[in-house]
Amino acid sequence: MSTRFLAAGLIALTVVTLSACAPTVRLEAAEDANAVECANMMVRLPDTLAELPRRNVNAQSTAAWGDPVAIIVRCGLPLPDPSVFPCATVDGVDWLIDESNRPTYVFRSYGLDPSTEVIVDSSVVSGTQVLQELSGAVASQSAPVASCLDAADILG
Repeated sequence: MSTRFLAAGLIALTVVTLSACAPTVRLEAAEDANAVECANMMVRLPDTLAELPRRNVNAQSTAAWGDPVAIIVRCGLPLPDPSVFPCATVDGVDWLIDESNRPTYVFRSYGLDPSTEVIVDSSVVSGTQVLQELSGAVASQSAPVASCLDAADILG
């Protein structure tokens, strides 16, 4: 009987050791990464995003998917100022879109405090698909305090 427990213990130790060998993605936590709103969102993030597996990360309120990494999420950024970046609403979440480093896109939630940043390598996955799959988790962090406006909204 003790041989079975020893074998089970060795198997468990091997699994823990092998999982510990998976490389950790090194990211930088945002200024307000310890916000309760970020914790609310982080527990709702999927294990698989756009068919890519979630990776281990080293920083609070961050996540990454893909090997190599194709998607990065960071929560805890300050509210963005009004911007000339285009804004799109995906499933109730407003996103500023920075496409200056295409094919890598940076999406930044607008109107949620704290703000969340999503970095997507669009040569690997669709940014639209990623935002659709993440919007429920991001929206759960807090109620919007602002929303995107179109030039037509301002100019009448």
